[in-house]
Amino acid sequence: MQDLTAFQRDMLYVVAGLDEPYGLEIKGKMEEYYDVEVNHGRLYPNLDILAERDLLKKGKHDERTNEYEVTEKGRRFLDQRSAWEQQHHQPAAPAQGD
Repeated sequence: MQDLTAFQRDMLYVVAGLDEPYGLEIKGKMEEYYDVEVNHGRLYPNLDILAERDLLKKGKHDERTNEYEVTEKGRRFLDQRSAWEQQHHQPAAPAQGD
């Protein structure tokens, strides 16, 4: 598996879950999840790293906006990660009375 930070991994999941993700949309979803502001100096370098590792494809939406797409390699990574999580994570038992 790729050696990604949790932030990078989470961004990959976010991009995979959006129809036509662009930087500010990804930023908004990451801020919702982390409940903190994600500045551009953190967001875009990490998107570039994912693109350099061929996990994301970076394209032009318009003159000022890039859009991102998960590559086949990125999808394999997410599938492997999900399988690993399912193998190692046991859901909590329901509380008594539920």
